[in-house]
Formats: sequence, structure tokens, C-alpha cells
Amino acid sequence: MTQEEKTNLEERIVEVLKTVYDPEIPVNIWDLGMIYKIDVKEDNTVDMDMTFTAPSCPAADFILEDVRTKVESVKGIKAANVNLVFEPAWDQSMMSEEARVELGFD
Repeated sequence: MTQEEKTNLEERIVEVLKTVYDPEIPVNIWDLGMIYKIDVKEDNTVDMDMTFTAPSCPAADFILEDVRTKVESVKGIKAANVNLVFEPAWDQSMMSEEARVELGFD
């Protein structure tokens, strides 16, 4: 896989991640800063690290499955391994400018 192909896959993954929402927050998980790592491997699998805004998120299972399903739907991706991490702890500084405006933080 060339670097250009890898970059293209990563861009398409980001686009589908922008369609994943926590049911309690009207901003997608990408703009919330909940995705820490996207690593497209040579075998077209993806390792991802993501977090939640709170460790006890009641929608955690739903969101994790939505992420995995949507990333695996990207043409060229064989499988997605989504790792739930809490280091570093999520905070509001990880949000995009658009997310901060949407949620009234700026």
C-alpha cells in the first residue's frame, strides 16, 4: 500500500467517523476529539484508539459497535479493531473549534 492509498483510506475513515454520534451530545465523535489514533495496516485492517467523554458513558457499547461497523464499511478496509482507552483523559480542549461553538464553549 502506498502512502497515498493509506492517506486516502484514513480520510475516508474520518468521513464515516463524522457520522457517529453519542446520543446525548449533538456533535460527532471526531469533532469531539474522542478518536486518538487511526492506524491503517498493510493488510487493510485498522487499529484505532478512542475514548469517551466519561468512563461510565451509558451508550458506550452502541457507540463502539457503530464505529467498528462504519469503519469496516469503508471500501478497502477488511477489519477494524477499536481499542477503548482513557489515557490521556478526554477534556474539552480536544474538541474542534466547530464542536466548541456548537456546544456553547466558545
